[in-house]
Amino acid sequence: MTMTTDLPGTTTVLGISGWGVLSPYGLGADGFTAGLYEGRDATVDTVELTDEPVPHARAYALAGFRARDHLGRKGTSFLDRRTAFAVLACRQALADSDLVVDDSNRERVGVVLGTSVGSLQSTSDYSRDTHVQEKPYLVNPILFPNTVLNCAAGQAAIWHGLRGLNTTLAGGGTATLTALRYARTMLGRGRAEALLTGAVEEYTPHMAWAGGPAADGASATAGGEGGAVFLVEDAAAMRAAGRTPSAEVIAVELAHTGATADVTTALADLVRRMLRQAGVAATDLARVVTGGAGDEERALDAAVGRHADRSSATDLVGDCPAAAGALQVAALLAHHRRTPDDGSLSLIVASSADGTVGAALLRGTGHAARSHR
Repeated sequence: MTMTTDLPGTTTVLGISGWGVLSPYGLGADGFTAGLYEGRDATVDTVELTDEPVPHARAYALAGFRARDHLGRKGTSFLDRRTAFAVLACRQALADSDLVVDDSNRERVGVVLGTSVGSLQSTSDYSRDTHVQEKPYLVNPILFPNTVLNCAAGQAAIWHGLRGLNTTLAGGGTATLTALRYARTMLGRGRAEALLTGAVEEYTPHMAWAGGPAADGASATAGGEGGAVFLVEDAAAMRAAGRTPSAEVIAVELAHTGATADVTTALADLVRRMLRQAGVAATDLARVVTGGAGDEERALDAAVGRHADRSSATDLVGDCPAAAGALQVAALLAHHRRTPDDGSLSLIVASSADGTVGAALLRGTGHAARSHR
């Protein structure tokens, strides 16, 4: 049995007015777009990332990344890697947008980030210190905020002076779709004017071992890191104000089937239902980006066939669980940034180990890259 968890009657279309992205291909929308289309190997040797043993010799990671190089020295000493990613991606998205955030509207601009468990590195290190440091457990209290699930979203709001709603949603492989759906609900209910929405992930030995080797004994996909954040608004309100979105999220759906259910069938049914409700035929799709799971590939074969150009997040950025969906969206936006094509439709799908499935339908607007402020 498939249980839909989306809210009925929600018709808000999300307009993406700006986006920021961090990946091994490049930093920022322009860098990511250029790097992605070069088709180069984006992996690095893991000895550049950690001295600890990991299951793969290479990873899709941002070797040499230091928060202070991009955010300055002040306030970055105790930011963990994931939080630094979020703060920087949010800054990029704001700079890429034509929305001016100032004292007149900062109370209505917020942050919605998806995640799996927050920073696994920070949580693990802090927990270890409570056992190995001299009693009475002389851990560094300044590091404690990094262990909190909503640290990245909170710091992003503080750094950029945003006083609107601030939310972190744990959704694993469907984290980005969960965040987009939540943002759509809040914008539709008038709770915000604009929301920085997306997900980021850091590469650590903890995450590398969590993702591989595969249960069947085969090598799992090499680990990855990065993420993307999108400044989303009500697309209709943007157009009424004479502003053109970079792209539109015209539908986003989630469902939960239970861990033992048939994910392939559930996802195929969800995609068919979403396309039908949006009035879109499978043949209208120009591009499809998956999270890389076999169930997703089989669901797409059943629901939309093979006519659309298809790629997977794991082929682009490796195993990057919570941030995979954000990088899927970024890959589609990179296409529109490089080759504006008015009105083309694209689909992303995602799934998680607990039986959650999701999909989103995006439409290009023919709007090329903006001049950054």
